Amino acid sequence: MTTRAGLDVGGAHLKVAMSKNGKLTAVQQFRCRLWMGLEKLDFALQKAAALIGGADQVSITMTGELSDVFPNRITGVETLVTRLEREFGPKARFWIGPRGMGSSADARAHPRDVGSTNFLATAALAARTHADALVIDFGSTTTDIIPVRGGKAVPIGLTDAVRQSTGELVYTGFTRTAVMGVTTRAPFQGQWVTFAREYLSTMADVRRILGVDLAIVDQHATADGQDKSIASSTVRLARMLGRDADEGTLTDWQTVAAYIREIQLRSIHDGALQVLSRANLSGNAPIIAAGIGAADVAVIADRLGRPVIPFAELAGAPPELAAWATACAPAVALALLDG
Repeated sequence: MTTRAGLDVGGAHLKVAMSKNGKLTAVQQFRCRLWMGLEKLDFALQKAAALIGGADQVSITMTGELSDVFPNRITGVETLVTRLEREFGPKARFWIGPRGMGSSADARAHPRDVGSTNFLATAALAARTHADALVIDFGSTTTDIIPVRGGKAVPIGLTDAVRQSTGELVYTGFTRTAVMGVTTRAPFQGQWVTFAREYLSTMADVRRILGVDLAIVDQHATADGQDKSIASSTVRLARMLGRDADEGTLTDWQTVAAYIREIQLRSIHDGALQVLSRANLSGNAPIIAAGIGAADVAVIADRLGRPVIPFAELAGAPPELAAWATACAPAVALALLDG
């Protein structure tokens, strides 16, 4: 019996998936505020130790090298590889993007292929079951859009710098993105109001006001350090308009929130159209929906006139793991891919 762990080491979360003999058995996300120091990764690994402990192999991908705790990305990769090698020893295998899985020595030799190529692992698993597809992974911080054609991932870009110009990386997230990073204004009581350009509110506030339950997936502090109730979320959003919450009704604030969400979805939709404009996919190629924002990916798929398939479905996740399997796609992919 082969037990494999898949780890996605990010700058905000550590995502862990476990499989036995190619079947998914567990998926869990741990808060990991890496920008505050490497000890945050140590703490997350300690919390995940019981889950990972029995693994025969630990397959690792990362985006945490982007954290500003590191002076540059290569240093970030090298530091994380060393830390994870110390944790898991010879069990550790590293995702090296287009090169597939490799040893820690391989990872150090090709740091640019290690950093922030977790999206290729997601696409590789999708390509096992769908010759043509468009993978959209709408996570807490960013959105990856990856074309699969002829049973292979075929993105133009392999780095953030390139992908941010090709539509394949839309730097907007389901919860953590600041409202000021989505739009500069919104309609309020019949007028357009320009937003304060301050970190006062996030997309988590927007979605709570719209009735989305984020209790499990939103693991980070609010912009003002206060609670995550709808009332407090409304206070924070109102500040973006230079107002107090009691200057509008709940319907007023839901209208503001709905507009902000719509602008965010349009940015992802535009990215998808940019990718589709050159990807030469079949007309009925599905959208593979991944990330904590998979439900919104389904909305975009409908706008594109394409069927949508949850990532958990192609991963063969049991029903009780489906939500987290979709939310933690790269980790799940590494738990299921050979290497």
